[in-house]
Amino acid sequence: MSKVRPLKVLALTRYSRLAASSRYRLLQFLPLLGEARLDVTVKPLLGDWYVQCLVTGRRPPSGRVAAAYIGRVLAMLSAESPDLIWIERELLPWMPWSLERALLSGKTPTILDLDDSIFHRYDQHPSPLVRKMLGRRIDRAMAAATVVTCGNPTIAERARASGARRIVELPTVIDCNRYPAQPSGRTPDGKFVVGWIGSPQNSQYLEALREPLTQLAAEGPLRILVVGGAPGVLAGLPVEIRPWAEATEIAALCEMDVGVMPLPDRPFERGKCGLKLLQYMAAWKPAIASPVGVNTRIIDHGVRGFLADTPEEWLASLRHVRDDAALGRSMGAAGRQLVEQDYSVASVGPRLVVLMTELAMAQADAGNFARRAHTAG
Repeated sequence: MSKVRPLKVLALTRYSRLAASSRYRLLQFLPLLGEARLDVTVKPLLGDWYVQCLVTGRRPPSGRVAAAYIGRVLAMLSAESPDLIWIERELLPWMPWSLERALLSGKTPTILDLDDSIFHRYDQHPSPLVRKMLGRRIDRAMAAATVVTCGNPTIAERARASGARRIVELPTVIDCNRYPAQPSGRTPDGKFVVGWIGSPQNSQYLEALREPLTQLAAEGPLRILVVGGAPGVLAGLPVEIRPWAEATEIAALCEMDVGVMPLPDRPFERGKCGLKLLQYMAAWKPAIASPVGVNTRIIDHGVRGFLADTPEEWLASLRHVRDDAALGRSMGAAGRQLVEQDYSVASVGPRLVVLMTELAMAQADAGNFARRAHTAG
């Protein structure tokens, strides 16, 4: 009896594991996929060097970026035909859709995964030329994909408008096994710790909290823990900027008394997946966020945290958590329960496994049928 071969999947990530988007949307599922006999080969477009440039504010060397693009094209042309292609966001950012279409001209099924409103980087670009040349490239990619997996309803709505054949909502999720099984107490130094985690580019959003945080600092001991933020963010306030590292991010989250996610209500921000909120909640922390996009689905106001729009609402919400430790613990526990039930690898991962197995098996069966027909002929 012949041994059944594993189903082969080519995962074309945008970044290496250092980038949260690639890690949370694709790479954290590899062990689960392996258990289901899905043999995944990962080929990032941009490696650690690119992510390190972004984190440190350095401009990535153009020659190395060009080499990465050429490498992806060659990898697509030379790759052994897989049973499924799994694409994070896009194959070749800022390139014409016609080039991607040529590279995906075969009959291999594709999953296009989107966790951000990246279409707005093109269709709302300040340059009329970019809008004209690239404004519809993501829509065309969604229409061409076998399945579009969307991180939230905002992206799913755009996928439907683009004519996508099949849309599956898969939220960004947390591996709860990496987080503590029990909540941690407040820090022994007596300071109220307001925390934020993210990338240097996004730490600009914290400026919206300058007024309420300034008032909070005047009222008592305060520490603002910013993990992964740009130097100088919230200058003049008691800020500790700590570099992000996968090995230390959870310990940093556990130091926070509350996690914050301020966002402006703009089209691009409405497409975010609320990863920060889920990380805070997985660490048993209450969260406060702007009522933008999926944040309103994740936070049940007054139960798992607070939704705050104006500086006055932010200040009141922060005071509630600061002054009522029992409320903070209750919100943290409710948030952790939500993550375990609806936003965890354990709860969502099996859906991804079923989807990928279904697509890959259909392709493998079609290939076997074609080979048998060829042999018979």
